[in-house]
Amino acid sequence: MRPGAEQVMAVCEATWPPVRRLDCGPFELRDGAGGGKRVSAATLRAGADWSEEDRLRAEEGMRGLGQTPLFQVRAGEDRLDAGLAAAGYRVVDPVNLYVTPVQALTDRPIPRVTTFCIWEPLAVMRDLWAEGGIGPERLSVMQRADCAKTGLLGRIEDSPGAAAYVGLVDGIAMLHALEVTPDKRRKGLAQWMMRQAAVWAAGQGGSHLAVLCTEANVGANALYRAMGFEVVGHYHYRLWQG
Repeated sequence: MRPGAEQVMAVCEATWPPVRRLDCGPFELRDGAGGGKRVSAATLRAGADWSEEDRLRAEEGMRGLGQTPLFQVRAGEDRLDAGLAAAGYRVVDPVNLYVTPVQALTDRPIPRVTTFCIWEPLAVMRDLWAEGGIGPERLSVMQRADCAKTGLLGRIEDSPGAAAYVGLVDGIAMLHALEVTPDKRRKGLAQWMMRQAAVWAAGQGGSHLAVLCTEANVGANALYRAMGFEVVGHYHYRLWQG
């Protein structure tokens, strides 16, 4: 059975975790320690009701963590979305959730010395990530993930050109932090990296590969759709702009 949005989001949380989660009434806060929106955004608990007082307490809690108030808004949370908009929050980074069976990407052999599964990440992988703006704080997210995981290194034209991280939970592998250097793009390396992620996941007993992609990333969305990934959900953030 194809995983749905709720299951994919749970896998995302497990494979890309915050430093800690804090209860704040109907909201859950996250201490991201600089690791990006996904590990820093507050979320509304499933089925929970909330008041303006609850929202203000959540804001205060996020500021207490040294974070600008940020909420992740998921499907069905229209009241929260409208309330945040009225309070001066703007939409940022609408995201697509993609999933495909691993068998769809393991149907052809990967060319020799093109992709490698490596954990711990090598210095060259860290350098590739750094070139794409994926710094120590996000590397720390990968390190603290308590799940089956690996790093991916991609090579083309006799030199390294791509790095990614993959975690596996409940049969679903999620690929994060895929970075391909500008001079290696549009040469097929990203596709081989996705296929290597699927091969690794299959070897771990996984059934599906998932990835998140901002709607603004036209090239990546086109790649995932062309490779047979299906959109199973969406979310966006609301960021305080006061």
